[in-house]
Amino acid sequence: MHIEISTDGNIEGREMLASQIKGTVEEALDRFSDRITRVEVHVSDANSHKSGQDDKHCMIEARLEGRQPTAVTHRAATIEKAVDGAAGKIKKSIESTLGREDRR
Repeated sequence: MHIEISTDGNIEGREMLASQIKGTVEEALDRFSDRITRVEVHVSDANSHKSGQDDKHCMIEARLEGRQPTAVTHRAATIEKAVDGAAGKIKKSIESTLGREDRR
């Protein structure tokens, strides 16, 4: 499973943040890693230098072998919460997709 992370120009500490994001995504999707070819994570800050409620945005797209990509988004007050929320959503989405397939 290859994980690619991108941020907008308003995000500080990109290298350290990328390591944290990668760890969060790997932990959430570890049990599916043999069925996922690529994961793209996009993180942005809608208000840049201003603080605001739910202005951090995380979009995660996972590419499962032989299927269309699955994408989710999550907004939160901090980048960490946005990533955690999106990671939880993509995990549930993949569980649902693969669970339906396994039942067939």
